[in-house]
Amino acid sequence: MKVIIAEKPDQGAKLAAPFQSIKRSGYIEIKKTSQFPNGAFITWAVGHLCELIPPEMYDPKWKSWKLETLPIIPEQFKHQVTKGKTKQFQIIKQLVNNPAVNEIIMAGDAGREGELIVRLILKQCQIDKPLKRLWLSSLTEAAVIEGFKTLRTEEETRPLYFEALSRACADWLVGMNASRAYTLYLQKKGLNDVFSTGRVQTPTLALIVKRENEIEAFKPEPFWEVIADFDVLGKKYQGTWHKKGETRLESSDMATKIAAFCKGKPAVVSEVKVDEKQYKPPFLFTLSSLQTAANQKLKYSPKKTLDIAQKLYVKGFISYPRTDSAFVTKGEAQTFPTILKALSSKPEFTSFFPLPILSLIGNQRYVNEKKVTDHYAIIPTEQIPDLNKLSADEKSIYELIARSLLAAHEEDSIIHTTKVETLVDGRATFHSKGKVIKKQGWRRIIYHDRKAEKDEVYLPELNVKEAGSVQKVLVKESVTQPPKRYTEGQLINVMKTAGKQIEDVELEKILMESQGLGTEATRAGIITILKDRGYMTVTKNIVFPTEKGKLLIAALGESVLTSAEMTAKWEQRLREIGKGGASPVIFMEQTKKLVEHLLQEAGNQAVSWDFSNFDVSSMKKDFKKGQRRPSSVGKCPSCGGTVLDRGTFYGCSQYKTNHCRFTVSKTILKKKIRQKDVKQLLKEGGTEKIEGFVKGDQTFQAKLVWSQEQKKIIFQD
Repeated sequence: MKVIIAEKPDQGAKLAAPFQSIKRSGYIEIKKTSQFPNGAFITWAVGHLCELIPPEMYDPKWKSWKLETLPIIPEQFKHQVTKGKTKQFQIIKQLVNNPAVNEIIMAGDAGREGELIVRLILKQCQIDKPLKRLWLSSLTEAAVIEGFKTLRTEEETRPLYFEALSRACADWLVGMNASRAYTLYLQKKGLNDVFSTGRVQTPTLALIVKRENEIEAFKPEPFWEVIADFDVLGKKYQGTWHKKGETRLESSDMATKIAAFCKGKPAVVSEVKVDEKQYKPPFLFTLSSLQTAANQKLKYSPKKTLDIAQKLYVKGFISYPRTDSAFVTKGEAQTFPTILKALSSKPEFTSFFPLPILSLIGNQRYVNEKKVTDHYAIIPTEQIPDLNKLSADEKSIYELIARSLLAAHEEDSIIHTTKVETLVDGRATFHSKGKVIKKQGWRRIIYHDRKAEKDEVYLPELNVKEAGSVQKVLVKESVTQPPKRYTEGQLINVMKTAGKQIEDVELEKILMESQGLGTEATRAGIITILKDRGYMTVTKNIVFPTEKGKLLIAALGESVLTSAEMTAKWEQRLREIGKGGASPVIFMEQTKKLVEHLLQEAGNQAVSWDFSNFDVSSMKKDFKKGQRRPSSVGKCPSCGGTVLDRGTFYGCSQYKTNHCRFTVSKTILKKKIRQKDVKQLLKEGGTEKIEGFVKGDQTFQAKLVWSQEQKKIIFQD
C-alpha cells in the first residue's frame, strides 16, 4: 500500500479525483485500481507543517536580545511541528507508520518548497521507507494519471531539498543575527523599534531607498523648447526646433529669439525617413512576467497575482505558476491545437480566430527543451473553464495567460516610424516623429496601453522639397524630471535583475536569463514582508520607502547585506546546490562566516551613526503600552503651545484646550517634509529652499514660511 503526501488539502483532492475514493478525516482513501493494486492513502500538509525551532530551544541564553550572546549559530539545525498543525501531522505520522504501507509518494508542489515541506514531515516522523516523487506541471486528470505512471526516484529531486533547506537555514542565520544586532545598536540611539533584516529583503529595500535618494537629491533645472505648427500644401503637423539633435535650450531669451525668427516664415521639408520595424509576439509567461503584466494592466500586487494563479492551477485550468521558464517542450506544444480549439469556442476569444499560425513546433522562441527547467511556461491546460464561473480576478488572470498563447500563434506586428526634418527660412531646423502601425499582428490580442496609443503622433504623408509655412510658433517651458519610483510590477523585475532596471518590455530575454534576488516563488512574499514590517508603502501602485526603511539602509551603509549583486551570487550558488553542482555544507560554512562578519560590521558602523536628518519619532515606541510617544518639534507660532509629531502630521498640543488648529503635513505637493525643516520653520519662521514640490506637470522649489497675517504656512521664492 502507498501513502501520497500532497502540500495542501485542495491539491490532495485533485490527486484523488481520477480514482474511486472515500474521504476520511485528514486524508482520502483510494480504492484498489490498476495504478494502486492495494489501494492508497492521500493526505496532505497544511503549508509548512514543520518549522525551525526558535533560538532559546538550542540554548536558553539566546532567548534574551543581548549583544553579548551573539552570534546565534546552532551546531545542527532542528525542526518542530508548527504550532496549531499538530493534528494533521499526527494523521500523516499514523498513515506512514502503518505496517501495510510499503512506499511513500512525495506529492508536494513540484518545486523547491514542495520538496522541503514533505521531506521535513517525513524526517519528523523518523520514517525510513522507500520514497518516490510525483512531479506535475498541471493538475488535470490526464496529467495526474500520467504523473503516477511516471514517478521520479527520490534521488532525482533530493538536491532540491538541500537547496531549499540551505536557503531556509541561511535566511534564519542572517535574519536572526543581523536583526538582533542592528535592533540592539539602534536602541542605544534611542530607537526602540524592531529592525528586521534579511538576506533578500534588505538588498531589495536598499534598491527602493537608493531610488528614493536619487529622487530627493535630484535638482530640477528649467529648459525651453520651441514648437512650431506647419502647413505644407494643406498638410498640418508639428515640429520641435533642434540643433544637432539637441532640442533643449538653457535660456528663455534664446528660445524667444528663435520663435520670433521663425514666426510666419517659409518652411520646406528637407528630409523624410521611414523605418520599418517588426516586433515578434511576447514570450510565454514566467511567474515574474505574469506578475509584471498583471500589475501594469490590472494594478494587481505580485502576491495577489501569485495567489490567483495558484488557485487556477489547483483547479486544473493553468500549468504550474511558480516557473522561471518561458519555454515549453515539444510534447506540450503538440497539445496547443487542442487547447486553441477549445478556447475558440469561448466568446471571450472567438474574435481572434482563425489564427494564422497553426503550430509552434520548430519555433525555438517558444519550443525549446534545453530552456525548460523544472517547469515549462505558464499556459492554459486542455481543461478550459467557463470563464463566467470564475471570479472576476481569476477571469482577468486567466485571460492574460490565454491571450499570451493566442498571441504566440499570431504574426509579427509591423510599425513604421517616420522622421521628418523641416527647414524654416533656410536656417532653423525642426524635427517631427510619428508612428504608424502598418500591421497589428499579435497586438490585436495582447491588451494594449490605451494611454500610450492616445499619445501617439501621426504624421501626414510628406515628401522632400514640399514647401509651406510656419502657422504658429510657441516657446514651451519645462523642467528636468527626477527618476521615477518603481511600481510593484517593476520592483519584481528589479529584483530579478539584481538592480539593473529594465524599462523596455522587448528586453524580456535579458530578464529570463538573469539571476537576481530571491526566486520566482519568493519575490512576491519578500515585497509583502517589506510592507508588513513598515519598510515600504504602496500608494496608487507606486512604491515608497518609509522613514524606518530609509534609516535602516543608512545604518547599514555599504554593508554586504545591502548588496543586490552579492545576494544574487548567493542565489546562484543555491541554485547550483539544487542541481547537485555545489555543496550545501560548504555554503552553510560560508554563511556562518558571513554572520560573524556582519556582526563585526554592525558594531563598527554604530560608532559613527548620525540620524539627525531622519524623523525618528515613529520609531520611538513604548512596548509596554504599545503606543508611540509623540515628540516635541518646537513652539507653535500660532498660540505658543508645543507642536508634536502626530505620526502623519505635526500638530499643536493645544488643539483641545485652546482649539489651536496649527498643523504641518508631512507631505506637501508630493514632497516629503523632513522633521529638521519643520523645526527650522518653528524656530526661525521659515525653512531654507526646498526642492521637489510638484504642481500639475511642473516641479518647483520654494521656502515654507509662517505668515503671521494669514495665520498659515505659505510658499516663498
